[in-house]
Amino acid sequence: MATYAPPPGTADIFEDEASEWRFLESAAREVFSRYGYGELRTPVFEYTELFQRGLGGETEVVQKEMYTFADRGGRSLTLRPEGTAGVMRALSNTDVLNGVEQRVYYMGPMFRGERPAAGRRRQFHQIGVENVGRCAPLLDAECLAMLRAFLNRIGLADAELVINTRGVREDRPAAEKVLREYFSKHIGEMCDDCRTRLERNIWRILDCKQEACGKIIAGAPEYLEYFSPESREYFSSVRRALDTLGVAYRVEPRLVRGLDYYVHTVFELTHPALGAQTAIAGGGRYELFLPGQNRPVPGVGFAAGVERLLLARQALEKTNNAENAAVYLVGLTPETRIANLALANRLRESGLKVALELEDRSFKAQLRGANKSGARFAVIRGGDEAARGVAVVKNMSDGSQIEISDGQLFEHIRRETAQTR
Repeated sequence: MATYAPPPGTADIFEDEASEWRFLESAAREVFSRYGYGELRTPVFEYTELFQRGLGGETEVVQKEMYTFADRGGRSLTLRPEGTAGVMRALSNTDVLNGVEQRVYYMGPMFRGERPAAGRRRQFHQIGVENVGRCAPLLDAECLAMLRAFLNRIGLADAELVINTRGVREDRPAAEKVLREYFSKHIGEMCDDCRTRLERNIWRILDCKQEACGKIIAGAPEYLEYFSPESREYFSSVRRALDTLGVAYRVEPRLVRGLDYYVHTVFELTHPALGAQTAIAGGGRYELFLPGQNRPVPGVGFAAGVERLLLARQALEKTNNAENAAVYLVGLTPETRIANLALANRLRESGLKVALELEDRSFKAQLRGANKSGARFAVIRGGDEAARGVAVVKNMSDGSQIEISDGQLFEHIRRETAQTR
């Protein structure tokens, strides 16, 4: 039998896995709505300029990883590599430019031309939030508390929160000068990417994962002292708020994140269950130029990688315990199968999940189907049961069974399934 795989870096998602996805999405909606966030859905492709301007033309995402194409009108479009730029573009059509706070969350696929690996696909999925329009340390802290609440809700309470500050744009020239002087002395010992970053984006060197580079990065000067007193106080205020909220964290001076729009607070959450690829979520405060605007709009937010979250839950052997069919209807004659079809509709309308056999198959084959469906009960009707106006209800967990009249069958099934939920 021939098999047809999807393109590299993509995957088909069947029901067993899809139920886990729905669990994560439902948990996100539940938690985020408590904090006043509403869902926003944006297109999966945007004008390329949006990402070039918003993310920074020198970032590796823009330079190497975007899926960009020309449409029939010759316009350059790009499959979204992340969610923030598109969200901000959408919010530019609201009163956010007047300082009116907007709280939104989003879910969906993103696209980057990276080398596929565990938890890293070319079509990957994110659950993210953006709080846009205002800037305050307490907003950053609240955003982090919400992210922590979401991870707790999905069973990943042991994720580690790592934070740092990027200061503001005006802080960076002095810090960049010190970092460039230091790394220039060691650049011959560093990887090719870091040699490019020395000229293009010195901050990205701090994020290099190469072992040889890591040893040199560990000795880099403490650049925070070159930031303004206001920037340092902003970061201190975020930390005090997190302490008050009881949100544990670790300060990591080498954490910079990979996009140019970040200012002040940046953060990542990592989980040991993922091995080398430990990050499951990240984000921070940013300033992003919206289309047609000459001044940036402030925001704070994060994105969690759905595939990474699923891998972490899988490593911890956590499952959603998705509800299987509550009832499986077995019909051994054409007449009983028609009667089962009507009964199934009534049970489904009452909220139960029902499976049934509608083909002419043997009793043994139908019981195998009941077992495979994970049903709690099998309702069995053959010619004899139909003639007497009864059905046999079998408990699939212990094999016990009871005969119930057709008139009482509906209420009996509803009562029994309610007790076992």
